[in-house]
This record gives sequence, C-alpha cells and structure tokens, in this order.
Amino acid sequence: MDCVFEYERLRRWPDVEAPNLFASDAADRLLADLAGDAVLQTGLVVIGDAYGALTLAAASRGARDIRVHQDPLTGERALDANAAALSLAGTYAHHGLDGSLVRGAGVVLLRLPRSLDALAEIATLIAEHAPAGVVVYAGGMLKHMTTAMNGVLAEVFGSVEASLARQKARVLTAREPHPAAATVLDRWPERLRDPDTGLWVCAHGAAFAGTAVDIGTRLLLSVLDRAVPDARTAIDLGCGTGVLASALAVARPDLRVIATDQSAAAVASASATAAANGVAGRVTVVRDDGLASQPDASADLVVLNPPFHIGGAVHTGIAHRMFADAGRVLSPGGELWTVWNSHLGYRPALERAVGPTRQIARNPKFTVTASRKAG
Repeated sequence: MDCVFEYERLRRWPDVEAPNLFASDAADRLLADLAGDAVLQTGLVVIGDAYGALTLAAASRGARDIRVHQDPLTGERALDANAAALSLAGTYAHHGLDGSLVRGAGVVLLRLPRSLDALAEIATLIAEHAPAGVVVYAGGMLKHMTTAMNGVLAEVFGSVEASLARQKARVLTAREPHPAAATVLDRWPERLRDPDTGLWVCAHGAAFAGTAVDIGTRLLLSVLDRAVPDARTAIDLGCGTGVLASALAVARPDLRVIATDQSAAAVASASATAAANGVAGRVTVVRDDGLASQPDASADLVVLNPPFHIGGAVHTGIAHRMFADAGRVLSPGGELWTVWNSHLGYRPALERAVGPTRQIARNPKFTVTASRKAG
C-alpha cells in the first residue's frame, strides 16, 4: 500500500491519548504493504481497525466503498475524525459483524483480536458469507500472537500462510474458505448458566470473560443486594456481557436498568443475557461512549467494574473517565458501586469524581467501594 500515507497524522481521539499510546503500529504498516494493490479490488472489508490506519491507508491509495467493522464505538469515531482530517470521508461505511459485512468481499484486512473466540467468530463469518476467492490478510504484533491463531484460521480455511516478521509484526494470509466447516463452529453467542448466581451468561467472541463471571464482578455481585435498596433507576456502566444488569433486574422487579458499553460485542452479549434471564423488557442496552447519551442526575445507582488496560498497555485513563461520567449522571444521594484491583488505589479519584467513598468488601485482590453523590 502507498508508503507515503501519513500514519503519524492519525489520532486516537476521542479515545484516551497519552505518550505511550499510539494510533497505528508496525502491524498496520505490514498489513498494508503485503496486501498491496489487492485493496483496490471490489469488495474491500476491514475488520478490527483500531483508529483508521488500515481503512484510510487503503482509501488514500484509491480504494472506495470500503466496509469497516470496529468493535469499540470510540474506534468508529476516531476513524471518522481521522478521515475528516485527511479529506477521506465518504470512502467507507461502518457495518455490524454480520453476513452483510463480508458478502461479496474480495479482500479482508483483519487486525487479529487477542481472543481466540473472537477470531473464531470472525473467521466463521467470513467462511460462511464471503465468496470462495476471498483472501484474508490477518496481522498483529508478535507479542499478541500465538500459534493457536493459525489453528483457528485453519479450521475454516484450506490455506494459512505466515509472513516473515517485520518490526515485531507478522501477517497470516488465509485462503480457500470452507463454509461447511464454518457451520460447525457457528456457536455465537455462547450461553452458559453460572452455578453460583443461577444466571445465564451469553457472550459473543469479543466479549470480556466470555460466558464466565470474572472474579471482580463476582465480588461485586456478592454485595449487590445492599446497593441503594430504594433505587428506581440503575446503570451497569461498561456492562460487558450484562451480568450485573441482569442480576439487578432479576432481584428487583421494580428497577429500571440501563446497560451501556462501547463494545458492539458487549452490547449484543448483554442483550442476549437479558433475554436469556427473562428480563429483556426491563434492561435497556445501549452502545455508548461511557454515559455520553445519559442525562445529568438521572440515575440512583451506577455499578461498575472498570477496565485497567487500553489495548496492550496498563492505563487507568478509561476508569477515570467512567468515574467522571458516573458523577455527572448520578442524582443527588445516588451511589456509584465500583469493584477495582486494590493495588490501583482508586479511592481518592472516586472521592474527587463522585463524593464520599466507603469500603463495602475486600478480598486479596479486589475492593468494592460505594461513592455517594452529594445532595
């Protein structure tokens, strides 16, 4: 792909920006170089483009009508902002992760997800719905790649070849999709009943923790019955598979619950989890950047298990943004119930963003706190 594309002009905004966080990397460049003029074929699809490097490098070369799927909402918005800055708006369209994304595709550029389940779901989708001649260029940084990824692709493609490494990046090229094999792997969303809570957990491949309940969420669940018992409206912020939202709705029939996440896979999973637990009518699932679409002082209770990674970097920027969002959306007297890795020491930040904070529970790894909005 065009080596003069100005990768350095790309920004991560509106995602967190910091000196150790970048909008493109060597894997983007290697994918672009190996795909070369193939991106000019009819039916270019880009999946997992973090901030637009793959899409916009292809567009700068002349590709048009590019179909793009990005799981994070902030990724979509960053792509749009970068496209506007580079005068490349209108060269692509956002799509969900469904058959229409890859139908008629000649070439797919894929940033390899870390989750093997996420990769399997994407590979299955391509094999089931793309033409027999589709070529998939799947790249990543070596530190995030495993040989198991080759095996996942080989389940549904007849040919999988690995490139030489360059600047600690590598590309796997997959051809000859086998739709019959893909059908065997078409299992999403997965569904499993959690024995401790009795809740069904549904998960698409890219959803954090899959059908398991992670240990931080489990600690928060253990004390959730004590959280603002007279609450009328609750928000599960960064809902993931929607376990907390469904648990609240099951336990409190009069409570209106909103589950919000920027991940398309999380939103689809949370919707399926609510339906599986019979509370779909009382859980509203929203894809949102934090709580951007929620009015000020509109919730009595917010529950949160914030991430502490951004991509491969340990970074607490997202958590601090979530605390600020909760502080704005909570009504006077409302509370934010948060579970966090104890070593992160979030209590002062919670006090600043929301208000007086007390410890509710603690185990060797996690702390649960309740932060009260002044009223």
